[in-house]
Amino acid sequence: QVQLVESGGGLVQAGGSLRLSCAASGRIFSIGTMAWYRQAPGKQRDLVAIIRSSGYTMYADAVKGRCTISRDNAKNTVYLQMNSLKLEDTAVYYCNAQITSADISRDYWGQGTQVTVSS
Repeated sequence: QVQLVESGGGLVQAGGSLRLSCAASGRIFSIGTMAWYRQAPGKQRDLVAIIRSSGYTMYADAVKGRCTISRDNAKNTVYLQMNSLKLEDTAVYYCNAQITSADISRDYWGQGTQVTVSS
């Protein structure tokens, strides 16, 4: 059974920083693209950043220059460093990963971690 478990969310003042982590566990053969999404109350889930297995990264315009996505392949973990946080960054953050397990390759989602930015 493959699982993604996020951590690192919390309450932070505007202008502060947080580092989210997401660790994959289980019977994993390989991990492709990993990503972070977020969903604010009453809104759709939006892509925040992706990182491919090659190391290529891409960011949403809303976070470009303030967030950095990285991964540790040895630990099957993806990170999201968020700086200069704004009120509008408040959301539940979800990690996503393309994981090959045995002969199955599919997307997996974490359970989400709440990030709340206060004024």
